[in-house]
Amino acid sequence: MPDSSRAAVGRPQVPAADQTLRVLSHLGRQRGPVPARSIATALGIPRSTIYHLLTTLQEHHFVVHLPEERRWGLGIAAFELAGGYARQEPLARLGRPVLADLVDRTHESAHLAVMHGRDVLYIVEERAPRRPALVTDVGVRLPAHLTATGRAMLAALPREQVRALFPDAAAFADRTGRGPQRPSELQALLREVRARGHASEDGEVTLGMRSIGVVVRDHTGWPAAAIAVTWPVADDDYAAPSAASDDRLAALAPLAASAAAELERRIGRGR
Repeated sequence: MPDSSRAAVGRPQVPAADQTLRVLSHLGRQRGPVPARSIATALGIPRSTIYHLLTTLQEHHFVVHLPEERRWGLGIAAFELAGGYARQEPLARLGRPVLADLVDRTHESAHLAVMHGRDVLYIVEERAPRRPALVTDVGVRLPAHLTATGRAMLAALPREQVRALFPDAAAFADRTGRGPQRPSELQALLREVRARGHASEDGEVTLGMRSIGVVVRDHTGWPAAAIAVTWPVADDDYAAPSAASDDRLAALAPLAASAAAELERRIGRGR
């Protein structure tokens, strides 16, 4: 049945633009990539037109095509557009007091990040007193597969979407020689994140620092952002993380999860 979300306000003045925006909006509401025929049916647009629109959107990286599955999903440019919205303040403004409270409760530094292509983009950082400076200043981009925030968000994406973002070993940047270096390693890591309910990283971004990250979902269940807490660890923890460091992670996990749940509430999830 055609999508009934459009208001009956008359014929659009630019039909192609109207159809393109409807396609992107429809893909943004799905849990994962979908067949072109289902897009055509849902929107009441001829299938031939849908293919033309999808091909153009693919050329500009707003959608990706998964030929083995004959499905289409949002592309890197769509993620960058979402990051642009976040940079215009609403998410940062809502997240800043949540992170300030998290820092007060943990006495560690915390930050909020959004996806930006294969990277995460940091939009809020709250530094705890007398804690080390971090590389996660506002506006900094880091490889998503190496960070706790990025792993938390990637684990909340459909596997097909992750495969589209990280199709081969060339997509994997490196900072400290740690972290996944190929798609199979990333998928294994993300399975662990889903099972635990939070992500972590230990020296993959900066040696001497460890982080825990929790995804923040919007009203559709899509990963809108992620919150992370970062703390210093001893040098010898890199050979084998100490019990104290693991205990610290276990203690911080529920606090980070509580902060993520509060931010979800503030951005309207569950309403």
